[in-house]
Amino acid sequence: MSLELVVAAVMFTGVLAYAVLGGADFGSGFFDLTAGGDREGAALRTRIDHSIGPVWEANHVWLIFVLVTWWSAFPRAFAAAMDTLILPLLLALLGIVLRGSAFAFRKYAATLGQARFFGVVFAGSSLVTPFFLGATAGAIASGRVPLDGRDGVWSSWLTPTSVIGGLVAVGTCIFLAGCFLVADARRGGEDELAETLRRRTLVVGLVTGLVVFAGLLPLRADAPTLWDGLTGRALPLVLVAFVAGLATLGLLLVRRYALARLTAVVAVASVVSGWGVGQLPWLLVDEVTVADAAGATATLQGLLVAFGLAAVLVLPPLVYLLRLTQTEQWSRPSH
Repeated sequence: MSLELVVAAVMFTGVLAYAVLGGADFGSGFFDLTAGGDREGAALRTRIDHSIGPVWEANHVWLIFVLVTWWSAFPRAFAAAMDTLILPLLLALLGIVLRGSAFAFRKYAATLGQARFFGVVFAGSSLVTPFFLGATAGAIASGRVPLDGRDGVWSSWLTPTSVIGGLVAVGTCIFLAGCFLVADARRGGEDELAETLRRRTLVVGLVTGLVVFAGLLPLRADAPTLWDGLTGRALPLVLVAFVAGLATLGLLLVRRYALARLTAVVAVASVVSGWGVGQLPWLLVDEVTVADAAGATATLQGLLVAFGLAAVLVLPPLVYLLRLTQTEQWSRPSH
């Protein structure tokens, strides 16, 4: 494997981590929004706050990692994407800022009305952000980001592939969040809440599965290069996503929540990986390959050294934080 592909693979690992860990956090906004009124929805909202509270900021480290690696290792492609996709990326950034602010401010709201307002902002931005990130991915995958010059600031992402990408991103985030939350609720001894979450997650999973596979149909005409990849070298990943998704639904039906969470992660990771493998060797589809977009060799080598240091210094504390939040003692929120 060439140096350029190694760096690109590490960068895409960050995309996968953000899709799974950040995606589960974003999807919690849907369950917050549909929890019900102040009294009937209190238990679910408390569970959401307790589950994502320790990690909701840490997950954005993956987004920063991807962006820094992208502009350092593949600067021309990064500049082209920022020029063309400035609108969806700005809207996604705005969603991240509003989501984080609202999540924090709701805890210290002086009145019930303020708490409701911040709750709506938190939930709404939690759904808007993955849509625009998915639309951005769809624009890149459908070959609508030219390497030279700004073009299609609107038309590049208002396309069938981008809309599909946005909807799939939202659906998979909600499905992941449901699988994580139902397992947390069961581990925390909230069996009635777990049953409510189980039913909602099953519905979300069925709808998301239909969107994912129905969304494949327009790709043949709208994103032929990606279509060829998905039906070729990435087909095994598409099949894994299908099987893992069905397995997750089956495990939820029989209330095997811990296993369902694992298969849900596999399903979402397979969907995202299928997109990445499907568009290889292109970095910007039909515009520039990974090899041609790479920067100086010394820069790529320096990034690999930085990756090694991050793996030693950053990953262990992050893994420990995630494991700490999965203990039974932590899973029981104080009311």
